[in-house]
Amino acid sequence: MNAVVLESVLTCPKCGFAKQETMPTDACQFFYACSNCGSVLRPKHGDCCVFCSYGSVKCPPMQHSGCCSPA
Repeated sequence: MNAVVLESVLTCPKCGFAKQETMPTDACQFFYACSNCGSVLRPKHGDCCVFCSYGSVKCPPMQHSGCCSPA
C-alpha cells in the first residue's frame, strides 16, 4: 500500500498562480480562494473537491480508495 500524499499544488485556472497546500484528511474541500487574484475555486463537475480539480495530487480519500464521499 502506498503512503497517502498530503501536499498538493493548487493552480488557479483564472490567473495561473500556483501554491502548495496541505489537504484535509477527513473531508473534501469544496471551496478555495486564490491568494493571488481572489477567485473562489469550486470543484469541476464530477470531481469531489478542489484538489481533484486543480491540484497536482488528488485528495487523500481518492488516493486511498479511489472514491470520495463528501462529508
